[in-house]
Amino acid sequence: MPPRRSSRRSPLFRNDQPFLRQYVCIAGVDEAGRGPLAGPVVAAAVILPDKCELPGLNDSKKLSVSRRNTLYRLIQRRARAIGVGIIEAGEIDRINIRQASFAAMRQALQQLKITPAHVLVDGFSIPGGPASQTGIIGGDQKSAHIAAASIIAKVTRDAMMIAFDREFPQYGFSRHKGYGTAEHLDALERLGPCPIHRFTFSRVNKKSPSLL
Repeated sequence: MPPRRSSRRSPLFRNDQPFLRQYVCIAGVDEAGRGPLAGPVVAAAVILPDKCELPGLNDSKKLSVSRRNTLYRLIQRRARAIGVGIIEAGEIDRINIRQASFAAMRQALQQLKITPAHVLVDGFSIPGGPASQTGIIGGDQKSAHIAAASIIAKVTRDAMMIAFDREFPQYGFSRHKGYGTAEHLDALERLGPCPIHRFTFSRVNKKSPSLL
């Protein structure tokens, strides 16, 4: 009797939407770090080759740290092009997190060594971005291109927050990556914000004294 095949299927479709088959080169774009109280927002743009095999590829938030890091290394080796955009906390405070996220995405696309024929964006299209683009709600669970970008953005940002933890060890950034956990809020209550906090975020600007 032949072995039974698993009925579980990836939420990602190999070639994305059927209408995309007209495009030779597609980039996926996603960001990491909209919600945290500290640190940058990071976006990535990824162009995958045709029939790229990335076992277990999925939205970065649905992966274990180990699996995410493994896929990060695979994407780095197999992608045709990768671009990363970073907007620091001070700029987030100046222009707001939504605009900072779009700015990081535009940066990431500008860093690509190949110009894509079409861009897929997680969520909404990028204002001032490429003329040929499609926003996909929940795109990091529907598009291999966007899922790959989500992993690059997440792992890049996490590494930055671990580095910030060495500079500001009292906040625990290596553990919560700047999100508003109980540990982080307690540190803010005791110490006030540090230079990488987003001072326009309500749960930050109420805390004092400031270390600035």
